[in-house]
Amino acid sequence: MKYKTYPLYIITGGPGAGKTTLLNALESIGYLTVPEEGRRIIKEQILINGEGLPWMNKRLFAKLMFEASVKNYQKIIECGSSGTVFFDRGILDTVGYLRLENIPVPEEMKIIAREMIYHKNVFILPPWREIYENDPERKQDFDQATATYNHMKEIYLEYGYHLNEVPEAPVEKRAEFILEIIEAGSY
Repeated sequence: MKYKTYPLYIITGGPGAGKTTLLNALESIGYLTVPEEGRRIIKEQILINGEGLPWMNKRLFAKLMFEASVKNYQKIIECGSSGTVFFDRGILDTVGYLRLENIPVPEEMKIIAREMIYHKNVFILPPWREIYENDPERKQDFDQATATYNHMKEIYLEYGYHLNEVPEAPVEKRAEFILEIIEAGSY
């Protein structure tokens, strides 16, 4: 089956690898970016005293992340953006998260993940100990961040995406790496 390729690119990896910093750099040079939903959901759930937190109710947290990711995807598609868009994580990141947590992935979620297609080139940031930090929304230790990275790598390959590992480098060099691959037009 041939997939329609949208100029929608995912930047994924484990927590604390520099994804948000990289997205901010791409946005500062004019690209449309879609922020990660997990961090927003955590802040929102803390504010409302909700249970949808990864350390409280992992299933609910995953459900909220998945719904928000689908909504963001649909919003970008519906607005008809023909320019390049970068997502801080994609729909499949929730599937990877559920697997990481040994929670069964609902069949409906698998179907939606196969139907909502991003560009086949996915950019994955490996764990980088020197920049890794915990904060109120990021409670995982470095080993958990590495396990998350491995699950993301696995899930994207399983769904037929091509992974481009973004090197550990200053953010400007990371952005250049991504833009060079896009410009080369492979995949």
